[in-house]
Amino acid sequence: MQTLQNIEISTKLETIRVSALHALAYCPRLFYLEEVEELYTQDAAVFAGRRLHAELEKQEDEEWEELFLVSEEYGIRGRVDALRTRDGETIPYEHKRGRCYRDENKQPQAWESDKLQILAYCCLLESALGISIKEGRIRYHADNVLVRVILDDAGRELVREAVKKARQLQQSNYRPPVTDNERLCTRCSLSSVCLPEEARLAHDKEWQPVRLFPEDDDRQVIHVLEPGTRVGRTGEQIKITRRNQPVEIIPARQIGQLVLHSFSQISTQALHFCREQEIGVHFISGGGRYIGSFDSRQGSIQRRIRQYSALVDSHTCLELARRLVICRAQGQRKFLMRGKAKAKTSERLTKAISQMKAVLKLIPQAESLESLLGYEGNLAALYFGALPDLISPDAPREMVFNDRNRRPPKDRFNCLLGFGYALLLKDVMNAILTVGLEPVLGFYHQPRSQAAPLALDLMEIFRVPLVDMTVMASVNRNQWDVKADFDIRGQQVWLSETGKRKFVELYENRKQETWKHPATGYSLTYRRLMELEVRLLEKEWMGEGGLFAQLIVR
Repeated sequence: MQTLQNIEISTKLETIRVSALHALAYCPRLFYLEEVEELYTQDAAVFAGRRLHAELEKQEDEEWEELFLVSEEYGIRGRVDALRTRDGETIPYEHKRGRCYRDENKQPQAWESDKLQILAYCCLLESALGISIKEGRIRYHADNVLVRVILDDAGRELVREAVKKARQLQQSNYRPPVTDNERLCTRCSLSSVCLPEEARLAHDKEWQPVRLFPEDDDRQVIHVLEPGTRVGRTGEQIKITRRNQPVEIIPARQIGQLVLHSFSQISTQALHFCREQEIGVHFISGGGRYIGSFDSRQGSIQRRIRQYSALVDSHTCLELARRLVICRAQGQRKFLMRGKAKAKTSERLTKAISQMKAVLKLIPQAESLESLLGYEGNLAALYFGALPDLISPDAPREMVFNDRNRRPPKDRFNCLLGFGYALLLKDVMNAILTVGLEPVLGFYHQPRSQAAPLALDLMEIFRVPLVDMTVMASVNRNQWDVKADFDIRGQQVWLSETGKRKFVELYENRKQETWKHPATGYSLTYRRLMELEVRLLEKEWMGEGGLFAQLIVR
């Protein structure tokens, strides 16, 4: 009996949504992203379509029926939103916001994806209700045209073939290639996930990509810095209760991340709500150490299978690691060169720049991750050894440092670097979880107790532009109060609450600045570039690589 129940459940799961067949006819890659990898976005066009249907439902002079049906015969299911009965004939309707297709004689026709969708609804009605359906109708509201689509044997076969193709794609671990019709991509709600223009650029270096990736996420990053703060939910809003301060209420749609520092708390209800609203939740200790992130990913196992298959290959890992080390070291060297041009040149700075150039030439010949780690160590030592020479002579002597030390920081400069790297690691983790990759499957860094290897890998690209340059600029501009902004505990130096608040503001402002991507040729904020870089990394094992780790400080 249990076996029969399992078979029945399995059969039901195999049915294909009629709306998914529309995506299949529009672009097989779109179908795969939505139905197999379970990736969805809701852009303005999606919401506009919903509003159109809602408005139609309110019209009192129309008699509409709504049915949810399943057909085991065709293997499809769907909700027929607009169904009318006239003169004994049952007619399904589809409403589209856009314009119809016009043939060579300028006669209105249905687009192929719309045609397949209405035919599938016709077949669904016939099969599930046992009635005869002669036609379906599509109303294109932009040009107020009604197109009739006849259901005949050819139409039924078209639906069966589409379902067959859909099932084949569901069993595949590989995304279909980008469509040849570029115009489809500009209207696709998943272009920011698919990155079709970047895929074309990977295969054709002369391609001039159009930026389809969203320019910025204008939602706020909320840092909860005060110990004892409680974060909860009230309706569709996030409620922040700080000690001895007025309660702060923020609409969820305005929040992109919640960053909880020190001993602040968040309720279970708020966590569930943040997951629903796609709000990243991250935790940082009172000492400025990244602790972890709330992982709300679900589905999309095919993507992690591909990631695992690629990153267990030592050759792939070594090639990606070489690019990563070159990207970071070239950025470090060019930052030193900037300082050399602006400040009085020291012998140590000049020597470090020259030696880094020599070591960089050896990296492409590194034959193992171990040897690469050795080169990276040499480069880091040269960089941090010369970095103090970029500090202005007018900066307070308390802000000067001699070498890089980690935890606990022994001077104010290292304290700023450490806190900045913790915030950067948090942002990179947020990008990885947003994209849906597996953070523990990296290609260069080895597993460790706190940070995930993939996050440590990817943050190397952004250390110099987002943290090192921000810290150096703030020190040279005398933006720090050496007493009020720091908490000195013996030989340890930590940021005070006012210091953290100041650093967060500097860092978040820096993230909003734009950087022109050298490979794609378009500009994005640093905040968006992090997500783009994760998506470009994924393309490295999908036959669309070559653009990853090209962000180098000029």
